[in-house]
Amino acid sequence: MKFRNRVYSLTRPKRDIFRYLNPIIRPVLLLAARRRLPQVNGEIWLKGVHSTIEVIRDRWGVAHIYAAKIRDMWYGQGFVHAQDRFWQMEFNRRLVAGRLAEIMGKVAVSVDRWMRTLTIRRTAEAEYKLMNDEAREDLDAYTAGVNAYIEQKRLPMEFWLLNYQPEPWTPADTLSWAKMMGWSMSVNWEMEILRARMIEQIGPELASELEPNGLSRCPTIIPEGIDFSKIGSHGIDRSDEARPFLGPSPYEGIGSNNWVVSGMRTESGKPLLANDMHLNLSIPAIWYENHIKAEDIDAVGISLPGVPGILSGHNGKVAWALTNGFPDVQDLYMENIRREDDGRVSVEYQGEWYESKVFEEVIKVRGAPTVTEHVIVTRHGPVINSLAPDVSGEQSLALRWTALEPGTMLQDVLRPTLQAKSCQEFHESLGNWAVPALNFVYADVDGNIAYTHAGKIPIRKDGDGRLPVPGWIDRYEWVGYIPFEDLPHMVNPKQGFVVTANNRVVGEKYPYNLGGEMMRGDRAQRISELLQNREWVNSEYYQKMQFDQVSPQAQVITRLVGELNLEGRHRAQELKPVVQMMGRWDGNLSVDSTEATIHQVLARELMTILISRTLGMPGDRKGKELDLALHYSGKGVNPVLQPTSLYMERSMEWLEMVLQKTESHWFDQGGKETRDDILYQGLCSAYDYLNNEFGPRTSDWNWGRMHLLTFDHILGTAAPLREFFNRGPFQVGGDGTTIWATHSTVYNLNSDHIYGPPYRMIIDLGDLRNSLGLLAPGQSGHIASKHYDDQVGAWFKAGYHP
Repeated sequence: MKFRNRVYSLTRPKRDIFRYLNPIIRPVLLLAARRRLPQVNGEIWLKGVHSTIEVIRDRWGVAHIYAAKIRDMWYGQGFVHAQDRFWQMEFNRRLVAGRLAEIMGKVAVSVDRWMRTLTIRRTAEAEYKLMNDEAREDLDAYTAGVNAYIEQKRLPMEFWLLNYQPEPWTPADTLSWAKMMGWSMSVNWEMEILRARMIEQIGPELASELEPNGLSRCPTIIPEGIDFSKIGSHGIDRSDEARPFLGPSPYEGIGSNNWVVSGMRTESGKPLLANDMHLNLSIPAIWYENHIKAEDIDAVGISLPGVPGILSGHNGKVAWALTNGFPDVQDLYMENIRREDDGRVSVEYQGEWYESKVFEEVIKVRGAPTVTEHVIVTRHGPVINSLAPDVSGEQSLALRWTALEPGTMLQDVLRPTLQAKSCQEFHESLGNWAVPALNFVYADVDGNIAYTHAGKIPIRKDGDGRLPVPGWIDRYEWVGYIPFEDLPHMVNPKQGFVVTANNRVVGEKYPYNLGGEMMRGDRAQRISELLQNREWVNSEYYQKMQFDQVSPQAQVITRLVGELNLEGRHRAQELKPVVQMMGRWDGNLSVDSTEATIHQVLARELMTILISRTLGMPGDRKGKELDLALHYSGKGVNPVLQPTSLYMERSMEWLEMVLQKTESHWFDQGGKETRDDILYQGLCSAYDYLNNEFGPRTSDWNWGRMHLLTFDHILGTAAPLREFFNRGPFQVGGDGTTIWATHSTVYNLNSDHIYGPPYRMIIDLGDLRNSLGLLAPGQSGHIASKHYDDQVGAWFKAGYHP
């Protein structure tokens, strides 16, 4: 394998953060890190390669891999992924296999128990055996490349810090991680739990009102006689233990944008495509830029360390971009389970009792005794309560999920998507795409643009998948999957563009149920507005669009505040300048905007006022009750595996909907309050909060002081490693409703953990050499590499590289 490194003169950013480190510890850590940097120049002789593989790294550290044979190309990609990101790959495979406690001790046991319960690793091992020869050989080649790096024994410094050696990489590690990406994009299981508890606590009518895009539009058939009070919080509670140590979840963040405009409206006369996917802004980034070339494959874009291929990018003929379509691919089944006298576990179905599978999972714990977990798997899937009901006192819930059946994006899909020469061929290549189910927007050099919603989406015999259903009868079984030819698809639409931003995919006339857990449409609305307002677009305009920080939701609420009549109010004189300021605001959440800060805090205060009588105050949880107010504001049910709740979307949509009404029972707080009363109360609370937090001068209330971003490393949760590995905090504009999507939750505005688009991409089908991208914080996972954080500055300034 040959390596060439293009040399450029670069000024590295000052690392002022290092001055906070202990002067003895810092040089020791840096020296250890430098000694473990991978070889990126010269030649390396490796076993298992059939011909020369050439790897050229450009000025941003992007690896361009050239091979004569496709299998050698996969080998090279595996080797390069491992060179730059092996610690990340190692952590991820241990996470999904439930083996973190082996290296991190008992603090990670709760996470391991959850992951063993989900049985993702078991499913991946079974899937590998079912793959066809071509797919298996491709995966084996990639695996061999990763192991070739491991055998060099020049491992990242994280292994030195934790003092252990990695095991060889396996194909099941790759398949497991591909399925875990599906988990990060599937939210229905947690919404079923929260929705059921919401109904149990406040009743179906109020619960329906609080979910304007869900229950009220798509009525849920609540099975008669079902007691939702037995769906408890035991499984939620125990996972909280691991959060302080593990830090921000690698999977936090659930949104994305993509759009494409046909050549009829572009400067080049050919399609122009854009993509940015919103995930945890960690260090290193979850994505990895790559160029792979062999035989009839020549593809460039982003890849996923640990998985072969290019997920979003172009192959010289076709360009494609992804977003999460949020189809409902998960169901929770309430199971009747009993233990027999001989110790076997039985599950009731159709009036009969059947023996259930029980797997004994032994979790090794560093510095502590092993932990044994018994995982019950019914006909529907693993019981996610993990403990039997006679121990936990809860209704058992089994998870059925498409990813727990064989099939990912690797089987019969990996090569065809990269080899497609037209939109039609690309569409056909998605026919076997299974997990995760995604929105694909794509275009070809012949001028066609298209959209396909691809993936395995179940057809239910009855019910709509919004609530846990009885598993002891066959009424709610899956009876198949939506045929590929019936999945949403369009080619060359009349409007000349396609936009997806996690919004609703189809209208009410679509004959199948895709689910109702999609995000609200603010970003899609804003993207469409900006495209419709121009006769033609070019790359420069796309760059401005991707950095756009105007919120349609903020514009609605701000208009109501600007119209607020303060006459006769006790604090009229004090608040009048604020009301006037908000009335003039255009909804731009720039980093230096005072109005953006007021809007965000006001929205939180209004939410608290309106839901407190029904759901209680956030943080006022009593006993074993779930803090529904906090979950409705955006907190997920599992701090590591599902840290944010899609209720954060529903709650803000509900707030906007209620405030636009002149009368609503939600306004009545016991004194027959009106909408203006509620707006006034919220404004007073927001004003007082900001005055106490930032002082009396409104000019000091800029959004960036509250909206902070830190690129977190998994080991950067405590000093001195926090200052060594992490980068930030940085002030950042936007929020979850802007195209420049920097999400935070209503309940936690002051957190320095924000998720957003680590990678931005613009592809010009008129001349692919003009295509642009940017990956923050950088390509490398090695702290001593110049590519560890060299793209941070450009990311904040809406910069790109070719």
